[in-house]
Amino acid sequence: MDVELTEYRESHLRSLLKAFSWRIVATTTTGIIAYFITGDVMAAITIGGIEFVAKFFIYYAHERAWQLVPRGTIRQMAHHEN
Repeated sequence: MDVELTEYRESHLRSLLKAFSWRIVATTTTGIIAYFITGDVMAAITIGGIEFVAKFFIYYAHERAWQLVPRGTIRQMAHHEN
């Protein structure tokens, strides 16, 4: 089937929620690492805060870019190479 069904595409809201939930996990990890390296709670919070905002938008853009690739495209490319 060449036409991708819309129910298999991620909504913008789902992409935002995935970006947010992942940023919580990843930023907590970054904050812990920053604290162990610096020994300074405020430095760890600052590093984590900057990282959270920057990478939230980067992840969201990455997620939406993947929505431009129709599902099955990569599988088809791999199949044609064999």
